[in-house]
Amino acid sequence: MKRLKLFLPLIAFAGVCAFLYQGLQLEPSKLPSALLGKPFPEFVLTALRDETKPLGRGDVVGKVALVNVWATWCPSCRVEHHFLNEIVEKFGVVIYGVNYKDERDKAQQWLENLGNPYRLSIYDDTGSLGIDLGVYGAPETYVIDHNGMIRYKHVGVVDMRVWEQTLQPIVLELEAVALASGAGMAE
Repeated sequence: MKRLKLFLPLIAFAGVCAFLYQGLQLEPSKLPSALLGKPFPEFVLTALRDETKPLGRGDVVGKVALVNVWATWCPSCRVEHHFLNEIVEKFGVVIYGVNYKDERDKAQQWLENLGNPYRLSIYDDTGSLGIDLGVYGAPETYVIDHNGMIRYKHVGVVDMRVWEQTLQPIVLELEAVALASGAGMAE
């Protein structure tokens, strides 16, 4: 029994190492979301370009779409932005932007200088919609179906590889479901 007590710290250390090793195997872009399979949250915010225009959940529901959380302070968002413009141009996917904890003037200038891939941009200066979405940081991209249900969450940069291997197959499947049900699709 005394010999077993000598090995307890070693056994505990091995257990902690195994737990940490398992954590290293997780892919950060596949962080779990409690919202998968649930409706896109209700919100009342303004449009980025027009602070008098209120936007809500109804403005992002009705078509299969991506919802991209971005900010001018986010270097990864700058990398991603080119690809979002390209995806919209080549594939016609609908993307709604959520400008997250940013300055309105800087965000508007960003879109003027770098192009605007967003069907509409929601200005979330306090991060309230981000909190409701469970945003860890920017960029994050959600796939929503035509009923406004969140079907997938991607954390990190969306580039052509992520689009073609992950997001596009999901979007195409959801569009087929929407078409079969006679509902809206991406234009």
